Amino acid sequence: MSTLTPQPVLLGRSGLVFLGVVLGAAVLVPLLNLATSPDSALHVPTYVVSLLGKYLTYALLALSVDLIWGYVGILSLGHGAFFALGGYAMGMYLMRQIGPRGVYGDPVLPDFMVFLNWKELPWFWHGFDLFPFAALMVLLAPGILALVFGWFAFRSRVTGVYLSIITQAMTFALLLAFFRNDMGFGGNNGLTDFKDILGFNIQADGTRLVLFVLSALALALGYVLCRFLVRSHFGKVLIAIRDAETRVRFTGYRAENYKLVAFVVSAMLAGIAGALYVPQVGIINPGEFSPANSIEIIVWVAVGGRGTLIGAALGAVLVNYAKTYFTSGLLAPYWLFMLGGLFVAVTLFLPKGIVGTFYEWRDRRASATPADGGLPEPKPAE
Repeated sequence: MSTLTPQPVLLGRSGLVFLGVVLGAAVLVPLLNLATSPDSALHVPTYVVSLLGKYLTYALLALSVDLIWGYVGILSLGHGAFFALGGYAMGMYLMRQIGPRGVYGDPVLPDFMVFLNWKELPWFWHGFDLFPFAALMVLLAPGILALVFGWFAFRSRVTGVYLSIITQAMTFALLLAFFRNDMGFGGNNGLTDFKDILGFNIQADGTRLVLFVLSALALALGYVLCRFLVRSHFGKVLIAIRDAETRVRFTGYRAENYKLVAFVVSAMLAGIAGALYVPQVGIINPGEFSPANSIEIIVWVAVGGRGTLIGAALGAVLVNYAKTYFTSGLLAPYWLFMLGGLFVAVTLFLPKGIVGTFYEWRDRRASATPADGGLPEPKPAE
């Protein structure tokens, strides 16, 4: 008599709880903003809504990094580049929506181009007056860069610290390029002074709420996508590559192809995060390409727990909340020291991060048969 092999559970209880929290926030936060009096203790001000929306975009960015670091073993120190490219694609669309309402009143050229005596719109700005085109570029700009970069890097079998260094070099090169005024992206000032998005005032409270809800939905869908990938046969191969790439090659798999697909998907998720980030903070500049930003993303994932997905999102929210709290007071000059100390402390005393440690504790208490009847969760990366 044959026995049925248990099938992987797509979400599991922890995944359902995570989605419940994210989607619950997408409903509760706008409700508390609209349905409560500003004097009420339960009222969520609009500026807090935008701040929470920013945290959610960071959570999606951390999720994209965890997909490749936690499940493939690719430590990218340049993922801020993909985030920034998605942000610039959205920023270019928002700049084209300003039209004659700019400082110089030019119906076509953004203010910085008029100031720099540009006579016509550069070819790569055409099409960004259309939202569908801009949305497509949010995916294609980081996706194509990741495809080209990954194709050369993975086929050359560059791994480990060498791959990390060249990803950092990539984002630093883009930082220097985007700082140049003649590149046509606003130079060191970047793109700002946005007015509308899809015809709606970007500063209006209702628009801020919609952007928050979209950020929450993007995080939820991004989590489901990543979860689907890592729980599929494709994901099992990724985990095998992370743990023993040479053995995977000996079994006949083209490891570089699997790594490339995961890298491109991760870059596109980062681009979406950047596109949602820009209208909520009101600016995008070359500082987003800074290698320090990409390193900070690694800290988020490490704190939450790499190889857990949920931990990456949690780490992003917790660290950025701490950043907001500590950089607004007397401890502001010491924030970077605190961030570095946090990373060292997590590495030494909590190597699996918050969620990874919780999973380890839970597994010790669990019976041999998973409670949900499916396969056990993949173990967080060591």
